[in-house]
Amino acid sequence: MVTVHHLNNSRSQRVLWLLEELGVEYQVKRYERNSKTMLAPPELKAVHPLGKSPVITDDGNTVAESGAIVEYLVERYGNDRLAPPAGTPERLQYSYWLHYAEGSIMPLLVMKLVLSQVPKGSPALIRPIARGIVGGVDKMFLGPNLKLHVGYIESELGKTGWFAGKAFSAADIQMSFPAEALAARGGSDVPPNLAGFLQRIHARPAYQRALQKGGPYELLR
Repeated sequence: MVTVHHLNNSRSQRVLWLLEELGVEYQVKRYERNSKTMLAPPELKAVHPLGKSPVITDDGNTVAESGAIVEYLVERYGNDRLAPPAGTPERLQYSYWLHYAEGSIMPLLVMKLVLSQVPKGSPALIRPIARGIVGGVDKMFLGPNLKLHVGYIESELGKTGWFAGKAFSAADIQMSFPAEALAARGGSDVPPNLAGFLQRIHARPAYQRALQKGGPYELLR
């Protein structure tokens, strides 16, 4: 049986969703973030040396990294579901978005989240300086780059409503986390195609079942 080593409020939620879409039997082993540092607990290092989530174990295999987990599960249990046929333009897009999610958009979102915490953790005397530095990085680098990526995502979703052709696929599951993070940190300023994508995925029965299995799910802001 597949075991999902599930960290609360993390990327591992979409692994539960993928398994629900595939109809694969699985079990959840839960881990809780440290309430002060928001980091994963050291117990996860017993599963994988980096101590990160998501990570799954299945039939003697330990698989980490979201994209690798998605590829493994779809290849092993998909039976030609949730991935476009090999050799098609849609399959190329599918592969692209599997890697884009963690390779391009998430580093920017993580950087923005980490930098937003710097002034809060700084001594009161230097807090204004920290705010100024963070504000400068956001204005000169993070803000323009995130705007570029959001515009790109919005344009791509405007073509079919999904990320890899006209049909829902595991690429949409992979992109769900950055899409939800963008919405959580963007407030009410969520462009229409992205908002529509989120409404569609949130309405899927498998997504709802995964929430029940995974427990409370709230992204860090």
